[in-house]
Amino acid sequence: MLQSRLLSPTLREAPSDAEARSHQFLLRGGYIRQLAAGIYSYLPLGRRVLHQIERIVREEMDRAGAMEILLPAMQPAELWRESGRYERYGTELIRFKDRNDREFALGPTHEEVITSLLRDEVNSYRKLPLTLYQIQTKFRDERRPRFGLLRGREFLMKDAYSFDTDWTGLDQRYRAMFTAYEEIFGRCGLDYRAVEADPGTIGGEGGTHEFMALSDIGEDLVAVCGNCDYAANLEKATSAPPSGSQPNQAPDAALPEAVNTPDVHTIEQLCEFFHASPEQFLKTLIYVPEGKEPIAVVVRGDYEVNELKVAAWLGVDSVQLADRETVEKITVAPVGYAGPLGLSIPVLIDQDAWIMTTAIAGANTANTHLRSVCPTRDVPEATVGDFRNVVNGDTCPRCHGGQLKLLRGIEVGHVFKLGMKYSQQMGAVILDSQGRQQPMIMGCYGIGLSRLMSAIAEQYHDEHGLIWPATIAPYRAHLIPISIKDPQQMKLATLLYEDLTQAGVDVLLDDREERAGSKFHDADLIGIPYRVIIGKTADQGQVEWLERGTMKRELISLNEAIQRIVPV
Repeated sequence: MLQSRLLSPTLREAPSDAEARSHQFLLRGGYIRQLAAGIYSYLPLGRRVLHQIERIVREEMDRAGAMEILLPAMQPAELWRESGRYERYGTELIRFKDRNDREFALGPTHEEVITSLLRDEVNSYRKLPLTLYQIQTKFRDERRPRFGLLRGREFLMKDAYSFDTDWTGLDQRYRAMFTAYEEIFGRCGLDYRAVEADPGTIGGEGGTHEFMALSDIGEDLVAVCGNCDYAANLEKATSAPPSGSQPNQAPDAALPEAVNTPDVHTIEQLCEFFHASPEQFLKTLIYVPEGKEPIAVVVRGDYEVNELKVAAWLGVDSVQLADRETVEKITVAPVGYAGPLGLSIPVLIDQDAWIMTTAIAGANTANTHLRSVCPTRDVPEATVGDFRNVVNGDTCPRCHGGQLKLLRGIEVGHVFKLGMKYSQQMGAVILDSQGRQQPMIMGCYGIGLSRLMSAIAEQYHDEHGLIWPATIAPYRAHLIPISIKDPQQMKLATLLYEDLTQAGVDVLLDDREERAGSKFHDADLIGIPYRVIIGKTADQGQVEWLERGTMKRELISLNEAIQRIVPV
């Protein structure tokens, strides 16, 4: 491609609202342009990177035995009502009506559509297993689009769905997709971790894993063991049970004692008042589970409640913090003075809080706290479990030897064992070998392709611009003659361009009448991995070789440049 013909408007400065480096450099390098909040146009360079990622995805999906299809983005609301997700999905689902007043949604995902298709087309176990995938634009009305392509309202996604007759078959398909994802992210050069995860609104009856691109701007926290391969999203992560999980109550232990604490109700204020550290306190929060009566959750003062763990324990989709009025009605005290003793509602207590032999807790009385609280003695009716977020330094639940470390990550892929969640609800059944009806056993597997592009850009850049891995770069090499007015330079550049093109290599030739500094500045922003500079040594058949990742320059012959660029 001749750069003079390429639509690649580079920017000297990034827009002020572009916070992430990937967002800044994708804008400055002429890869994308914003149309509206969370909605982007892909310019030729951006589309070429996406094509490269799509090529890798298609190759690995085909190798795993999946077949490509294309499903409608416009989905009837009736399908979502069948699955029970139309109301539950929330405000992210973009809903509208056609001219005949029929309700539709723009697809954020396609479980309902693919289940409907297979329900109508497959009725015998002989036609399974099947794995189908598509690459298509998805739509979600994000409340707060941010970081460019990392959280948008319109994005490109690969979603695959498997259908089996039994759970053994699903396990095989799941492993095949898991392996395919490892290959995809590895070929893209991504630094990632596969972590245990919560299924969220997609749901399911089996395991689920997220693939996290490690990044300081990631919105997710990942707990990783330094001693074994354990890794889990913070929402799902657990730690080894605390030592001394069966506390011994000293017979002469002090009983709870009321202490006047006027206008002292936060952990920080309590630490200062009692001259104590956060781990010496019990923190009691009142929650309202979906469709159930309020409950209290108790954790140690230095920990945070994991609401997903609480919801899973209760068998509900979600829990919400109670409002002020509910808290005051239950505790008979202002917010900030709740404690586990004497409550009339069920109490869930985290296992680390349960083993405390003396603690400070709210007294359920205004301006009052209790010291010398022993949960096993004073709250014997409490339900004990794992209800907190893990923290740095927790002991690994798998090897019991390593310590957990929290890393930030960007979710770029997710694999689910759906089981019969959708097939049973929507009547997608087959006749088994005995002639009996049974729901299909499903799995689903997604990769955010536009998000993956941005995550790679987040990992591969320096202060000057992007540094694309060769496998997904828009062009393999960037040819830059210093002066297009120099006939010897242009002759050599043209010869190199033609030889590489004939060899099937995509290269970009900067034939613009620009100063060398401007060409190099743009080349740094664009980030093509290999650069060939044709300058004063052109008459000797020599060129300057530069790899974008190291920025080291080397004088080599024209033939050697061709050998380095043409992939073996």
